[in-house]
Amino acid sequence: MKAFYAGSGTDDGAPVDRPVAQIDPVPRVSIQAFCESPDLAAIVSAAISDRRMAKAHIKLNMGGAPAAVEAYKSAPTPNVVVLEAPPGRDALLEQLEQLAQYCDAGTKVVVLGKLNDIVLYRQLIARGVSEYLVTPFGVVDFVQAMSQLFSVQGAKPLGRVIAVVGAKGGVGASTVAHNLACSLASVTEMATIIADFDLAFGTAGLDYNQDPPQGVAEAVFAPERVDAVLVDRLLSKCGDHLSLLAAPATLDRVLDFGEASFDSLVDAMRASTPWVVIDVPHQWSGWARRMLVFADEVIVIASPDLANLRNAKNLIDNVKSARLNDAPPRLVLNGVGMLKRPEIAAAEFAKAVETGPTAVIPHDAKLFGAAANNGQMIAEIEPNGKTAQVFADLASALAGRTDVRKPKRGVLEPLIARLGRKRR
Repeated sequence: MKAFYAGSGTDDGAPVDRPVAQIDPVPRVSIQAFCESPDLAAIVSAAISDRRMAKAHIKLNMGGAPAAVEAYKSAPTPNVVVLEAPPGRDALLEQLEQLAQYCDAGTKVVVLGKLNDIVLYRQLIARGVSEYLVTPFGVVDFVQAMSQLFSVQGAKPLGRVIAVVGAKGGVGASTVAHNLACSLASVTEMATIIADFDLAFGTAGLDYNQDPPQGVAEAVFAPERVDAVLVDRLLSKCGDHLSLLAAPATLDRVLDFGEASFDSLVDAMRASTPWVVIDVPHQWSGWARRMLVFADEVIVIASPDLANLRNAKNLIDNVKSARLNDAPPRLVLNGVGMLKRPEIAAAEFAKAVETGPTAVIPHDAKLFGAAANNGQMIAEIEPNGKTAQVFADLASALAGRTDVRKPKRGVLEPLIARLGRKRR
């Protein structure tokens, strides 16, 4: 018998907890860093390629504060100036005094230093320094500091974007995305949007038994009009906390999108809603890859066969290489245990893709078929069933909840497992 569970996975399929970190994207600002040591320059350089810094224009310079003073004698200062501090406190304060003569109003200054001294910190703040980062710190710490410079006190935090994609066509990625959104809304009791980005063949409207007159197409084809008001008008209510942004699912036009075509829509959704689940179609275009790279969480759905294993590994490796400062994509194995179908064991699948499954969803043609044909979620048909619990546990894992229910081993399970091994 197979164990069906949710929670972050190890290579052997064992669930473990994974913390949820939230760092808001840095807005479209200019940042110039002046470093002295190769170590800090390497950290700043790595931060430039972080997905949360994509909108900012960042330039790395060497030479420290003296180079900054020389540069701004004849040029305006950017939104943020990052300075690596010299070894001595007095030298740092003197350099800041010199820089202050050329800094434009509104420029934020961040100092990277080695002295962990509260007196120095107060002196820096008194001189208008916005942040003081003490070594050692990593790339994520630097990105977080840049993000917090532009956070507004009391403002509502940005929502988390979860991108769900199938390793192969027909693996049920859309079904998983739709049920996951429903479970997230139920488990967290927070507003959740399920956005169907498969404009030509999307099935979210069918799965939720909705036929909205407007949806994602109105926003994507007129990005200059996208704001919170428009998004709210395009949403269809599917529950107390769940809303649907449906795809038109028509073929009246060819759908070729630029890489950033969905950016304004995603930004508007995450600015107003705590959870946004995006159903990314199985294609490898610039905008689809961008959705995976810039989402807060990526979930790859796969079935336990060879083609899915190859594609899942390629997907996970590619996304990981573009998100070096993020947790790796999560793997969900779907349709496991189909009668008479040869399958790759979950542990072997996990070892090959170097990612343990966060959830394993059992094959149940009757249950999923009834849900699809009736326009219902799994939790509506069998609210106390094993499959509904898998989706609830997956939602809890994404939300950082620690009360994920682990599966109970049946009394006869060890005996059945031994009998199965003897038959091989």
